[in-house]
Amino acid sequence: QVQLVESGGGLVQPGGSLRLSCAASGSIFAINTMRWYRRAPGKERELVALITSGGSTNYADSVKGRFTISRDNAKNTVYLQMNSVKPEDTAMYYCYVNVEQKGMAGRYEYWGQGTQVTVSS
Repeated sequence: QVQLVESGGGLVQPGGSLRLSCAASGSIFAINTMRWYRRAPGKERELVALITSGGSTNYADSVKGRFTISRDNAKNTVYLQMNSVKPEDTAMYYCYVNVEQKGMAGRYEYWGQGTQVTVSS
């Protein structure tokens, strides 16, 4: 089993910054893609950003130039640096990992519990 623990959410003013973290632990052999999703009230879940095992990144158009995804492979952790935040960034943010587990064939998907980000003055 793999556990994901997210942190870093909270209340931030428009134009401010916030850094989300998601640490994976458990029976991990390798972590492939790591992603951040978000879901705002009344809206569908949206892929915010992803980073591959090789470090390639991709972003939703709505966050390009403002958010940065990164990972620390030694710590099995993915980060989302959120700058110049806007009220429309308000949502529950979830991390997702695709992993290979020790002693098990195949790849497995895990989700974090979510961390709330609220952008308001």
